[in-house]
Amino acid sequence: MLVFKQGSGRSIEGMAMILRIIKLFTMCSVLSIVASCVSNDVVEYKALAPSVSQHPGGIVQVYGARTWGAKEALAVHTWISTKKAGEDKYTSYEIIGWRLRHNDSALVVRKTKPDRDWWGHAPQLLLDYRQDNADEVIDKIRQAVTDYPFKETYHAWPGPNSNTFTAYIGKEVSELGLDLPSTAIGKDYRGITDIIGMSPSGTGVQASFFGLLSLTLGYEEGLELNILGLNVEIDLFDLAVELPGVGRIGPDPVEDK
Repeated sequence: MLVFKQGSGRSIEGMAMILRIIKLFTMCSVLSIVASCVSNDVVEYKALAPSVSQHPGGIVQVYGARTWGAKEALAVHTWISTKKAGEDKYTSYEIIGWRLRHNDSALVVRKTKPDRDWWGHAPQLLLDYRQDNADEVIDKIRQAVTDYPFKETYHAWPGPNSNTFTAYIGKEVSELGLDLPSTAIGKDYRGITDIIGMSPSGTGVQASFFGLLSLTLGYEEGLELNILGLNVEIDLFDLAVELPGVGRIGPDPVEDK
């Protein structure tokens, strides 16, 4: 039996105030990422992308690096880079929101070393694909880049943004088995006509309401729950978990596929 003592009204009011503060704090944390991913003028080449002499065959790599400003505590910016057999330069594809201020597309295609810092933050290699069919996979990636439906639209939260783009490539090119980290906010964004479909890795299914609330189940992703863009993942196959802002806790998922 629940008994209310004298002064319980004040207690209820106090609890309501605490809940409002928690909600405000949560929204402030989420809104801290609401800014465009902008270009990085600081370039510090790493050793994650092999040269032609090191690997003459085709290669696909996906990178992620912490964003800048307050939102770096929660989010990463991701991009994808490719090199066909015999090519001496990589082609990198990414979405940069501020480009829409001066162009009709946020898509950026660069012929440059892909393993560069992003606003002083070292990149992390998220996927490294070097199988014999890499050139055919690269052709599919290029077609997916062309078909990406949100080139002229950008919202840092909940999407579509740079991570929405990378996740879209993964869904269209299932050979990659791409599993983006929980810090890739926007990866779960889906349009109103595409609420249910394949997961970004192509190994499972996903239901998502504009990236604000989503559930993903797949071999690569494990079980993922996304609330307001903040993602929690339990990966039973790799014995790892992923948390909002923290990212992956467990074995490094990158391996040559």
